[in-house]
Amino acid sequence: MTAVLLAEDDEAIAAPLSRALGREGYDVTVEQTGPEALERALEEDYDLLILDLGLPGMDGLEVCRQVRAHSSELAVLMLTARTDEVDFVVGLDAGADDYVGKPFRLAELMARVRALLRRRGGPEGSVVEVAGIRLEPAARRVLVNGTEVALANKEYELLRVLLEHAGEVVSRDAILSEVWGGMDLRGSKTLDMHMSWLRRKIGDEGPVAKRRITTVRGVGFRINTD
Repeated sequence: MTAVLLAEDDEAIAAPLSRALGREGYDVTVEQTGPEALERALEEDYDLLILDLGLPGMDGLEVCRQVRAHSSELAVLMLTARTDEVDFVVGLDAGADDYVGKPFRLAELMARVRALLRRRGGPEGSVVEVAGIRLEPAARRVLVNGTEVALANKEYELLRVLLEHAGEVVSRDAILSEVWGGMDLRGSKTLDMHMSWLRRKIGDEGPVAKRRITTVRGVGFRINTD
């Protein structure tokens, strides 16, 4: 059974959400403080952490950062009343896989949960190796010219999508759908920011002609095969 840890201190949100998750067949544990949620997440085996940003004792961002320092496998869905794009990007950069603003519609949140668990549901396939980049899905590991590179979750997912379509142009909309679950980020700089961070980490900041990742203006991105 899929195990979900719900970290939410507002009983008016936690109770109906816990019931809805239970009806979907998930095994739900509820914690109301940041330290308790962190302890549970690190010591027990969960598939998904639904994490409120404004937890008492330790905020959700810090919980997420510490969880990510110990586990790259646990899916994290962040809940917040803050909807400013800066807060959104900070949450993703802390390691959240998805981000839902309050108030939310329960049906939409449950759809996000299902999509996130599908994307994080175990090894995504065989090893892919292109242009000196080796992606090992089972270990969730990336090596560039034989050296392991630490990527944040969204950077890893972004690289995975490009590698799976090596030599092809992947549209911005397709990337947003695959990596951010169809979230309406058109017009935001989120994708470009993550692409910049990814390029920096894989050493792709030299002359344009030598870059592994090519920007196709107005369309999307392509990872080169040579």
